[in-house]
Parts: sequence; C-alpha cells; structure tokens
Amino acid sequence: VQLQASGGGLVQAGGSLRLSCAASGRTFSIAAIGWFRQAPGKEREFVAAINWGGGSINYADSVKGRFTMSRDNAKNTVYLQMNSLKPEDTAAYYCAAGRYDSTRMPLQGGVNYWGKGTQVTVSS
Repeated sequence: VQLQASGGGLVQAGGSLRLSCAASGRTFSIAAIGWFRQAPGKEREFVAAINWGGGSINYADSVKGRFTMSRDNAKNTVYLQMNSLKPEDTAAYYCAAGRYDSTRMPLQGGVNYWGKGTQVTVSS
C-alpha cells in the first residue's frame, strides 16, 4: 500500500487548509485510514481516522470541531479539511493506514502503512 499526502502549506492563524491522501496498491488490505501529525521535538500524535468502508470518524480532542475528515471511494482518496487553524497545529502531517478498525489506529500497532509527511505551518 502506498499513501501519497499533499496539500500542506503556510497559512495564518484562523485560516484553512485541505490535505489529501491518495491510496494505491493493495488497498483491499486496508481496514482504516487516517492522519497523524508530528511537531518538532514532539512525539507523533493521532489526528483522525475512518474505516475504509465508511462509518463514524474518530478525532483527537485537540481538533474536534475544527477538522473534518472525508473520503472519496472512487478515487481511493481521503481528505482532511482543517479550519480555524492555530499555531499549535504546525506539524508534519502523515497519512496512515491500518489492517484493523479505525478505533485501534491511535494505539500501538494500529498503523501498518505510512505515507510521507506534508508540512503544515500556521503563523500567528
């Protein structure tokens, strides 16, 4: 499975960005897909995830109400719409996929595939 993330950039606080993640390869092995982020000097943290077949979306508390994840099955692509961005959202954002339910994705072993990061920088 290959995951290609795009859409990062520089935005002012309060602004918006939309990230995209296109999955290719053995996508039939994916049960869930989501986003993580890693700020400089910090550990990678979970942002959001959805089951590949649909259903509810899990969000980290820090992004609830501001970030919205969606998917386009025909394109094997998921999106992360980020609104009301804050400087603390600055990080490299990674697309991730797993062979288990999306609720397991934030846990150890919940991710089996990682994409390369796309940088999001929010200026104050």
